[in-house]
Amino acid sequence: MTCVSVIIPHRDDCENLVLCLALLERQTFRDFEIVVADNNSACGFAKVLEVCGARARVVPAPLEGAAHARNAALAAAIGPNLAFIDSDCRPAETWLERGLKTLRDGVVVAGKVEVLFANPPRPTAAEAYEAVFAFDNRRYVRQDFCLGCNMFARRADLDRVGPFRTGAPEDLDWSRRAVRLGLKLVYDDSVVVGHPARRDWPELLRKNRRVAGELHHLRRGQGALAWAFYLVALAASPFVHAIKLASSRKISGFRLKLEAIALLFRLRWRRLSWFMELLRT
Repeated sequence: MTCVSVIIPHRDDCENLVLCLALLERQTFRDFEIVVADNNSACGFAKVLEVCGARARVVPAPLEGAAHARNAALAAAIGPNLAFIDSDCRPAETWLERGLKTLRDGVVVAGKVEVLFANPPRPTAAEAYEAVFAFDNRRYVRQDFCLGCNMFARRADLDRVGPFRTGAPEDLDWSRRAVRLGLKLVYDDSVVVGHPARRDWPELLRKNRRVAGELHHLRRGQGALAWAFYLVALAASPFVHAIKLASSRKISGFRLKLEAIALLFRLRWRRLSWFMELLRT
């Protein structure tokens, strides 16, 4: 039996998918299968089949959303161990080896996600923002959360928790259900994938609008006082996080940090306005 199934949700990202599959072929651990769930890519299912070739099994995920795509891949997977990665991620050669070494019954492994710049010598303000604030699995694990782009779990444990759900951030929702059932999230920074940063304001805006909607769905039912505290904290967060950004060693250059701080304020207050609109509806 195959030891591990690699789960990849995919939509309209064939170029990155090709690179991800090529890097998976270089893994130091070899006993694995790859299951790609295509979420209605505009190029058509046949094109995705062609791109994957013999390297992966491709299954359709006709319902929209990453949760449905992950669930479709899981339904086809045969491994007793599961490794989750996104189609635009770049796994290190030891990704599977390290993840499986840490994995055990009752444990969900959260790996390190390195933020990648398109042009490392000249990152954009959006990339600088993401380098400091995005994909921080170490911090997320302390909040009972593991990113679905770098996660390992036993199949038996996943079946206990149940499938990914739509409408809310699916990896956040799944992680917290797992913790409530007694599973332990363990961070391991030797389990590494790279993830390209969003490069500009429109890309950040699309991501944050989606996340705001999902978080609103997740927090539904909270009382007015809880929402008031959350919104005040959100409004104040740029002042606190500007210090974190200015002192970060992940990016350098006064002008870049200043541009990233301006973007931080703009983005957080835009998210605040979205929440205010959602609460009025």
